[in-house]
Amino acid sequence: MDKLAVVALGGNALLRGDEKGTIEQQEKNAADTLENLIFLLKDGYNLVITHGNGPQVGNILMRNDAGEAMYNIAQMPLNVCVADSQGGIGYMIDRMLRNVLNKHGIEKNIITMMTMVEVNENDDAFSNPTKRVGKIYTKEEAEKLENEKGWQFKSSPKKDGGYRRVVPSPVPYNVFNKDIIEKLAREGNIVVAVGGGGVPVYHDQNNDVRTVDAVIDKDLASAVLGTAINADELYILTDVPFIYKDFGTPEQEKLEFLDRADTLKHLEKGTFAEGSMAPKIRACLKFVEGGGQKSVITEATKLEDKSYGSKITMNYED
Repeated sequence: MDKLAVVALGGNALLRGDEKGTIEQQEKNAADTLENLIFLLKDGYNLVITHGNGPQVGNILMRNDAGEAMYNIAQMPLNVCVADSQGGIGYMIDRMLRNVLNKHGIEKNIITMMTMVEVNENDDAFSNPTKRVGKIYTKEEAEKLENEKGWQFKSSPKKDGGYRRVVPSPVPYNVFNKDIIEKLAREGNIVVAVGGGGVPVYHDQNNDVRTVDAVIDKDLASAVLGTAINADELYILTDVPFIYKDFGTPEQEKLEFLDRADTLKHLEKGTFAEGSMAPKIRACLKFVEGGGQKSVITEATKLEDKSYGSKITMNYED
């Protein structure tokens, strides 16, 4: 049986650096990233692709505000904006991937699914927003928006600093239609799902599906999905090829192989920065603890190299 992998595309897969985010820029970035998935397909992997939406959903929220202010258009809640970003980004990935497959003479169906992900409506995250969305603002701009709109901001971990809006990020624990996602993927179709971490929902006392305004961490949702569909491997594609201990310091050290015990030790020591690498490490750990064979954090272009990236397993044997 072919191996099944979940591949989580980072934000830079579509929008990079200080780009304005035109459709031409995002489509080119998507095509460049997706080109690297050919190496997995040629190795016989079945794929489920997930993706982030931080910059895009932030822009949707800004258009939301502008539409109300300028044209008296009713605002949509954050959960609907997340769903909007799933559709737009999913369509972009779908079309660009079809062109990449065509270039390589590969015939596969691609199915993009709007995905709801279940969370606990009483999650502590709702009283402590941490998920960054949208563009980077100066301190002055952030303070102005905080006063005018009641938004909350935190400093950005990026090198260029600044501030980004933060919203609640509850822990996901169930993916809707997971059985269908697994069936389609194992039949050889490429499935795009859990976009932006999924649309966060919960079941009320009558078992009706209700919404919450939040953004789920894409990597953690990908790990939950991977476990739910019995995936063999999880790939988190980001803008660095390896995990590093003490990143950015004179003591920086590449960590290519990590087992569960070593990973837990590093997390306890605070080896990895919160807001950037630490959540990815936790997602990888959750996946292997749930039965996955291995998790890989790497940069997309390294997929061509079989020794790519940093790997996390329950018990690693070189």
